[in-house]
Amino acid sequence: MNESLKPIEWIGSSLDDLKNFPEEVQQVMGYALYRSQCGKKHPDAKPLKGFKGASLLEIVEDFDGDAYRAVYTVRFEGVVYVLHAFQKKSKRGIATPKQEIELIGARLKRAKEHYEQYYKQRSEESKSESRD
Repeated sequence: MNESLKPIEWIGSSLDDLKNFPEEVQQVMGYALYRSQCGKKHPDAKPLKGFKGASLLEIVEDFDGDAYRAVYTVRFEGVVYVLHAFQKKSKRGIATPKQEIELIGARLKRAKEHYEQYYKQRSEESKSESRD
């Protein structure tokens, strides 16, 4: 594996949920996540409405009349967190359902706690070493 790739951390059931998507959808989502690992943004990735800033991104893929979504964040330095992957059930509008937004918010909080426990210190140490 390329050392310059950021690691991906899967929060909650996001990995299992993504694995249940059709193969074609998994490929699109996987490529978008790979681009984020490289520090790049997939052309179709858009900021998720309802959250401040552009660090929470969403990929939407339509397949066979269904809409699939993956939400991830690049908010934390050096790591990509996949917060949620789901099939949008509602046929009313394009807005993300409130219960999904609440779940994403809760998982974002878990990602922040995980980052602070496992990555933040390493990030600060590497910055310190590069200044020396």
